[in-house]
Order: sequence, then structure tokens, then C-alpha cells
Amino acid sequence: MGAMGYGYAMGGWEHFKKNWLWFEDLGIGLDLSKLNQTNKVAQNRIRAALNAMEALERGAIANGTEGRRVGHYWLRAPELAPEEDIRREIIETRKRVESFAAAVRSGAIATSAGPFTDLLCIGIGGSALGSQLLLSALPPNGMRVHFLDNTDPDGFVRTFRAIGKNLGRTLLAVTSKSGSTPEPRNGLAAFEELLRSKNLSLAERAIAVTCAGSALDRRAEEESWLARFPMWDWVGGRTSVCSAVGLLPAALCGADIGAFLSGAAAMDRLTRGLKNNPALELASGWYGATEGRGAADMVVLPYCDALRGLSPYLQQLAMESLGKRLSRKGQTVHQGLTVYGNRGSTDQHSYVQQLRDGLENFFVTFVEVLRGQESCTATALKDAREYLEGFFLGTRAALGAEGRPSITITLRQVDAHALGLLVALFERSVGFYGEFIDVNAYDQPGVEAGKRAADRSLQLLEDVKKFLAEAEKGPEGKDAEAVAAAVGQPEETEMVFKWLEFLRAQSRESL
Repeated sequence: MGAMGYGYAMGGWEHFKKNWLWFEDLGIGLDLSKLNQTNKVAQNRIRAALNAMEALERGAIANGTEGRRVGHYWLRAPELAPEEDIRREIIETRKRVESFAAAVRSGAIATSAGPFTDLLCIGIGGSALGSQLLLSALPPNGMRVHFLDNTDPDGFVRTFRAIGKNLGRTLLAVTSKSGSTPEPRNGLAAFEELLRSKNLSLAERAIAVTCAGSALDRRAEEESWLARFPMWDWVGGRTSVCSAVGLLPAALCGADIGAFLSGAAAMDRLTRGLKNNPALELASGWYGATEGRGAADMVVLPYCDALRGLSPYLQQLAMESLGKRLSRKGQTVHQGLTVYGNRGSTDQHSYVQQLRDGLENFFVTFVEVLRGQESCTATALKDAREYLEGFFLGTRAALGAEGRPSITITLRQVDAHALGLLVALFERSVGFYGEFIDVNAYDQPGVEAGKRAADRSLQLLEDVKKFLAEAEKGPEGKDAEAVAAAVGQPEETEMVFKWLEFLRAQSRESL
């Protein structure tokens, strides 16, 4: 059967060869041959993006809305940092992470109950997603890991049950840049209460990863927690995986963080030039697929269980960076790149049907892995691996036959070095794409607006609860309009109604 019979209708072999980049020494490749790119990025814009990235690495203030530099690239190449004290602190922090993790893993640092068996990571957003990507991707080699990455008490209870009898030998890592973010604060309070109920000390099993001088930093110092590791204002949460935020949990679980950082640094070096630059090519592919205005969603399909954390990680990296109302010039643009995904071949049986036959509002990013982490000597395992690759190739072909666009990133294998390559590739692609569409990829005004709105909502709750307490009445039967007027917030009647419904449910739950 010819190529057309396999569904490779989009361009053919010669077109593929022109659009396929493979870097043998790094074990990573990029294929853009299955994109219909009618929207090209102008050369002057590409050069401007390269210049902007170079200025960023030199220490330019890219985050203009917050007046700070963006230096996550320095984390894997400290020599790039513009000041000696920053270079020194990056190097010293990595050494401290490695030393502390080695001491925990050897049992030199332990609790009165014995060596640590479990690790509980408390954080949200960028303070959790990078660690989750690393720890889900690399073979387990040490402690069991648990996350509190929300403020849902049901999630707290489930996690605490999973820890179970290992509570006394659980190491706690709390990550919060400001030290006052409500979600990690609530998780810490719940865990501390659980420890107290078992007469266990928090300080002898707790680590803080936070900015120097934050409320969390001060508390950890005053209570003599096991260790404190820095976060810096020049590292955004969604790009913090190469800092102690990601490195500490990975090192505690036996990951080769040196290989991870060297992979990221290698990709940075590869993507500084104009030619054979996979990050520029990838960002240009996004621009073509989305018409430079977010007209198509990116569906991420890694054909590898180890990369199940990639889609949620990329959701934050891309959507928080690129989802902006205003351009740098102050014009209303409503830009963004919507990301969702799961794993192959799981999705052969879920939404691939729509990808092939349904709405034409997406492009797929496949991640192909040529070699597994585990040795497949058994015939059944070899067959399963061949089937997995077959499902990837078949799905890619079936989509191509229908003119459905896709990108393929190929990894020789998934290890710490390859993860560094992948993280840096996407970080730099997001940065380049932000330059192409003229938005600031390094601020997050919408997130801050959401936090402020949540604060106002919680303040309204306190006002409602105070009114009910002073009236010596519960929420049952209360009229939302009357309560809203009584607390001086008639314009918030709808939210008062929602809070009354919530309070009624809580009061019934306690009966």
C-alpha cells in the first residue's frame, strides 16, 4: 500500500523531510510536517523574539507590570545571572538541596519515629505542577509521595488516609512564594492539626520553600524547622521547576536533578540561534495553527504513561503566560492558547473520535517516546510497546488523512535529561510565541484579579456570619435580599444567596 493508504496525505515524504528536525546528540526531534501553515511569522518578528529572549537572559525587566526580572533560565546556567550574589545563591541552593536530600535518603536526617518513608508536598499551581510532572515521569526510587494541591477538605482527608500509619515518618515540604497563599496555608493547618492529634511535632518533619522574609520563612525560622529553601521574586511559579520548588521533591525521591538541569541548559543553548531552533519552529507552528490569535486549541497527547503530568503542566505554562486581555501596547486583544489533553492510547477510546470527525478547532501535539524506561524482555511486554507505537502512528495517520493538523515531538526515552529538554523547549516556545503576538508572557493580572475577587467573597461571608450570629439565628429560612441589605451589600444579593445555601448545607452536615 502506498503512503496515501496509510493516511499521510499532508505533504508526503519530501515534505516530511523538510519539516523534520532531529538532534541525535540530545535524543529529541520535532516534526511540523502535518501542519497547514498558511499564517507565517514575519522574519523581523522572529528576530525581535530572539533579541527579546537574549535581553531576558541578560537580566532585562520583562515583567513590566510587576517591575521585576524573569530569570528562570539562570537556574540551569547560573553563569548567565547578571549579578554575582544571584549566581552564588543559585549554586549554593542546588548544593543544599542535594546535600539535604542525600541526608534524608540515607537516614541521617530522620524523626524520632525513624527514617522518612513518605513525602507530603503542599503547594498550588506552579508550586505543585512541576514537581508532579517530574515525580510522575521518573521511576520511583525512594519515598512515597503525596500532594495537597487544592483547598478541598475531602482531598485532605483522602491524602491523610493514604499516608495512614506512616504519618510519624512523613516529611512535609510546604511551598508558597508569599508564604500567605490561602490554599497551602489551609493544607498546612490541616496537616498540623492531624499531627497534633497524634502528639507529633511539626518542626521535626517540616521544610519551607518560600521567599526570604515571608510569613512562612519567619515561622520556619522561629520554630526551627528542618530546613528552609529560597524562592526568588525573579522566578515565576509556572517556571519554577528548576528551582528548589521542583528540585527538592525530585532529589528526595532519588531523581538525577543534575541531569535534569543539564538537559534544560542544553535546550536553552540550542534555542538561542536563528537556524535549527526547535523552540522557534514550535512557536511558529503554534502561530500558524492558531492564526496568531488563539483560533485553535492545543490537544496534548503523550504516548507514554510517564508523561501523564505533561498536559496539566502545559496548561498552566501556556495559558497563564499567553491568556491576556491586553497587548504590550495596551490594546485589547484577548489572546491565548487553550491546552488540554490526556494520554495515548487511552484517548483512542475517548475524544479522538471528535478530533478526526468533529469540530476543526484544534491541533494535536503528539509526544512519541521511542524507548521505554523498563526493560521489555517478556513477549507480551514487547507486543504491548509495539501496539502503543502503532496506536500513535495510526492516530497520526488517520488525522492527517482528514487534514487534521498535528505536531510530533519525539523523545528517544523519558529520563531526567529528556525531561529537562522538554521543559525548556516548552518554556522557550511560550516565550517566543508571546513575542509573536505581542503579549507579556511573564505576568498574570487575571490570576491576581481572581484572588482579589475571592478575598472580597470571603469577606462577604464573614459579614453574613456576623449578622447571623448577632441575630442569634442560623441560615435556615433567611431571605437573601434581607440579609444582603442588612450587611450593607444589596448589590451582592446573588452572592449572599450562594453563601446562605452553602451555610445551610454546612449546618445540615453537622447534624
